[in-house]
Amino acid sequence: MVDERESVTAKLCAFVRAWHSNISRNKIYDDYLAYDFIGKEEYDNIYDMISHGFNGGYSFSKEDTEQLISEYIASIPLSRIHFNESRLEAFAVENDNVQYVICGAGSDTFSFRNDNEKIEIFEIDHPDTQRYKLERINELEWNIPKNVHFVSVDFEKERMRDKLLAAGFDPKKKTFFSILGVSYYLTLDVFSETLRQMADLSAIGSVVVFDYPIKTGNFPRRVERLEQITESLGEVMRGGFDYDEVSRALYSLGFQIDTYMPPEKVQKKYFEGRQDGLKAFENVSLISATYTAGYDYE
Repeated sequence: MVDERESVTAKLCAFVRAWHSNISRNKIYDDYLAYDFIGKEEYDNIYDMISHGFNGGYSFSKEDTEQLISEYIASIPLSRIHFNESRLEAFAVENDNVQYVICGAGSDTFSFRNDNEKIEIFEIDHPDTQRYKLERINELEWNIPKNVHFVSVDFEKERMRDKLLAAGFDPKKKTFFSILGVSYYLTLDVFSETLRQMADLSAIGSVVVFDYPIKTGNFPRRVERLEQITESLGEVMRGGFDYDEVSRALYSLGFQIDTYMPPEKVQKKYFEGRQDGLKAFENVSLISATYTAGYDYE
């Protein structure tokens, strides 16, 4: 099962959302609350970490630091969150009253940007991460909407299914599950177990969205460099999956892929014609799959 601890890479993703919202005129995705949430001190600390080569070994200029952010950090989280929230918006329109489960919500600000009260939101995280988030929300004096539920899960001791049901989750209602930035650090067997728990909670017509790294291919140097960066931060990527094994895993659990975006489609959709150095990562795909198999809830 997924360890939903607050990670350095999760903080980097939150930083990128704030950075892109602040500096980009042509926004791929605008998380206009990201900077407020992480705060100036955390934002500056992460920027400083990047400018020193992530581990203190270098001292880059502002221009070179911005290039590092564009080349290695920004494109994956920006494209996947756009894909995810666009798919969620369409899902909510199609089905009216729905549930949205954010696995590893971290510093995600959707709960406070969302204006659709018919989306019941469940943010899942490790207790320590969620405690920090709630403390930060209190410091900012943000009001938690009535349709938002914070569900802490210690996956070594607790089941996501049990905690969601206790928090008011309705397994008979169509649900949109989001699990972004997680598959990179798991084997397919472990990731499939996460998908299995989602399938067990899914009414027919529910959807799961995730991103994953492709296992094989002739990839450029920056793919290897990103793996080295995350490893230096204590988070080792596990090598990725092939499309065929991902599709088989989903099918075996009752999911049918409804949208598949390999790297070339991600490039065309989100990055074509940009002049700021942002481009799709050559080994990252996006998937949306719909649950079509029946499940007798007990």
